[in-house]
Amino acid sequence: MTAERVLTPTPTAYRWRWPALAALLLGEAMNLLDATIVQVAAPAIHADLGGSVSDIQWFTTAYTLPFAVLLITGGRLGDIAGRKRLFVIGVTGFMLASVACAVATSVGLLIAFRVLQGAAAAVIIPQTIGLIKVMFAGPEVSKALGSIGPVMGLAAVCGPVLGGVLTHADLFGSSWRAAFLVNVPLSLVVLAISPRLLENRAPKRPTLDLTGMLLAAAGIGLVVYPLIGADLSGLSGLSAWSWGAVVAGLCLMAVFAVHQRVVAAAGRSPLVEPSLFAHRGFPAALVTSTSFFAVTNGLMTVIVLQLQLGLGVDALKAGLTLAPWSVGLAVASWIAGAYLVKRYGHRVMALGLAVLLAGALSAIAVYRAADAGSYPTPLLLALGVVGVGVGLFSPAFFTIALKPLRPQEIGSAAGLLNAVQQLGATLGVAVLGSVYLGAAGSGSAASALRAVQMAFWGAVVLVVVSFAASRMMVPRPRRP
Repeated sequence: MTAERVLTPTPTAYRWRWPALAALLLGEAMNLLDATIVQVAAPAIHADLGGSVSDIQWFTTAYTLPFAVLLITGGRLGDIAGRKRLFVIGVTGFMLASVACAVATSVGLLIAFRVLQGAAAAVIIPQTIGLIKVMFAGPEVSKALGSIGPVMGLAAVCGPVLGGVLTHADLFGSSWRAAFLVNVPLSLVVLAISPRLLENRAPKRPTLDLTGMLLAAAGIGLVVYPLIGADLSGLSGLSAWSWGAVVAGLCLMAVFAVHQRVVAAAGRSPLVEPSLFAHRGFPAALVTSTSFFAVTNGLMTVIVLQLQLGLGVDALKAGLTLAPWSVGLAVASWIAGAYLVKRYGHRVMALGLAVLLAGALSAIAVYRAADAGSYPTPLLLALGVVGVGVGLFSPAFFTIALKPLRPQEIGSAAGLLNAVQQLGATLGVAVLGSVYLGAAGSGSAASALRAVQMAFWGAVVLVVVSFAASRMMVPRPRRP
């Protein structure tokens, strides 16, 4: 008897499927909310706990790095032990780690607890699609899966604003700690509904590739660690030790790739299916995802740093500054997913990158014309254009990336794309954040203004890389 046979109700007869779906969506949204809320609250955390200014980058990367590395392993654990069980464990762990972050008394403790948060998020997210598919059938499956995009769009809109509101409100003297405590009531709601989820696991029990996970973690960690806090505004920003660490990390990633082929040849379950790379467009999709999400997450961090450290505005104003970006993203994502991608296909991906590039160049023009120390109001329009570009690109990208794959490859490919997305976010915060902090130097308004322009030019380069890689994703026209 397979694991799925233990389920007694059929999906269409299961009356708790919609409340259970709400719990799954809230669990997904909670992770995006946490990431964006903390980005806005990070300068206030630094001001309270002290430490190096580069610790602001660690408040984000300590979350996204374990999230990226453990995401596929989290999916494997759900296949083995049951997706409902892992979902509940992940949400419980996320809630406890959030409380620990809120009561942290030092930078080191906060970063350690953020690592635990990221690991818990890597357990939560991979279970969602499998649980949805076991509770719904027929046309309801598409409707349920289609609700993920709007909910995540709403979370993207609310996150920066909520981060600014919670930090600025200083509820009961909590200041930035409320940015973590907000996860507690959300987690309790999810846990209250979670008994209504149906258990589900893979019919064929996969194996865990712990060696592959350790190789990937060590390789990515060695690449990312030297970039945080380095002065990347010049060519000599990395020391010989840092270059050695980066090279060692890349070598470990090469060993990881060989190991995956060995594991697959032995009939075990690799973290990454080697067959995915037989498709011409999939490696290009990984490069596109890495560079694109490096732009989006890196720029968001740089904007918050420039506003709060360079101009001295409060967290609320910083969060509201990002609101046009979030609103543009949500609206454009809905329009692209519902109408444009079906009609124009991969052209929407190119359009999104073109709009994103226009928004980034507009922001550079705004900063060039701005007076040092003054709030650049026209930046709101430029960030709205950036958000529209991001929203147009994302639905088209995931559709094109997964389209040529075989059904048995979709799950592994989706997990890898999500992991690479988090890796791109980590690299973006590390690289663009270090470009800004290195160029800002003393932190004067004039140097901060020059630094933010340098970071945006770095983002422009990454957008061009994304465009070049995305062209490789498009299937070549067949010759007659």
